[in-house]
Amino acid sequence: MADRTVMRALGWAPGRRLDIREHGGLVIVAADERGVFAVTREGHLRLPAVVRQWCGLAAGDRVFLAAEPETSRLVVHPPAALDAMIAQAHLVVLGGDGA
Repeated sequence: MADRTVMRALGWAPGRRLDIREHGGLVIVAADERGVFAVTREGHLRLPAVVRQWCGLAAGDRVFLAAEPETSRLVVHPPAALDAMIAQAHLVVLGGDGA
């Protein structure tokens, strides 16, 4: 992921160590000096293949990124997670009636 706006908002520079985990279908990326992942020299975040597999992400899939600068955390919303959230919101707003 190469969204420089998000990386700047988080204050993550190249070499910043990161912890990457899946939780509830979302990918949670947190600054962590003991993290095994890092921001690349180019300032990008690469999601390892195993992380992409956790969430069913394929190369080129678009995701929604939500930066939480106060906690130095990034939440990656894969398409399946967005679909589920939208379906739930429609159920609540429309009361289960799709018309």
